[in-house]
Amino acid sequence: MTLERGTLFDPKLVTDLISKVTGKSSLARLSSQTPIPFNGEKVFTFTMDSEIDVVAESGKKTHGGMSLAPQTMMPIKIEYGARISDEFMYASEEEQIKILEAFNDGFAKKVSRGIDLMAFHGVNPRTGEASTVIGANHFDAKVTQKVEMPVGLAEPNEAIESAIEVVNGSEGDISGMAMNPAFRSALAKQKDKQGNPMFPDLAWGNAPSTINGLAVDVNRTISDMNSLNDRAIIGDFSEAFKWGYAKEIPMEIIQYGDPDNSGMDLKGYNQIYVRAEAFLGWGIMAPEKFARITEVAAEGGK
Repeated sequence: MTLERGTLFDPKLVTDLISKVTGKSSLARLSSQTPIPFNGEKVFTFTMDSEIDVVAESGKKTHGGMSLAPQTMMPIKIEYGARISDEFMYASEEEQIKILEAFNDGFAKKVSRGIDLMAFHGVNPRTGEASTVIGANHFDAKVTQKVEMPVGLAEPNEAIESAIEVVNGSEGDISGMAMNPAFRSALAKQKDKQGNPMFPDLAWGNAPSTINGLAVDVNRTISDMNSLNDRAIIGDFSEAFKWGYAKEIPMEIIQYGDPDNSGMDLKGYNQIYVRAEAFLGWGIMAPEKFARITEVAAEGGK
């Protein structure tokens, strides 16, 4: 057999996986990823405390000052497994590859959604509950700057401008915005003073990659599994957020036992179990360079 227990994903499948994840995850689209060692990586954030100094000829130089804030990006393990017929073991190599490519495609979709849910909300995507492994390493916990909108999202453009003002006030730049479909719809409905659509590119469900020159991504993960009513997150995704994979992605073809604890023996049901794992980590380097737009009930509950 060309596939043994405990092998690794083929490099071609790994490349395809990462490409598909980047295409479906808001965080992966708005920020760049870098490989992370299995034992983690310490990332330093440097802050120059003063401006540059003009020095006269033979003049005295003064101390500018610099702050150094280390943060460790520790990859966590995620996994996905599925039972399939044991006919896989007797199929030709070509057919096996087709099955693994289909599994890889589905795994990429789950990983891309999972990255957002974990890093945005700190949940275990399978249960929807807060993960003790992730702890407070997520946007909902670290990003305290927020702009509240009344239910109905009547003035989404005003909320965006307010969020930008908040981030700029913390000396942050704006590189992108992630928003949920309801917020996209609210923007599409907003009219200018002449009654024309303010954002015509959003008509009929369109979700362009940029609006007014700003990189944007529309994704349900902004509000899914979230109790804080997040509708959009805006800020410096290019510099203030980092994420990445550990390079190798283990994949197992399991022929015996009950690997998913379902109570069904694989041999007893003529099945095998395909399990893939990935190790990924992230860090919110400067939470003050982001702002969350949330939806809240009006006073009196109306």
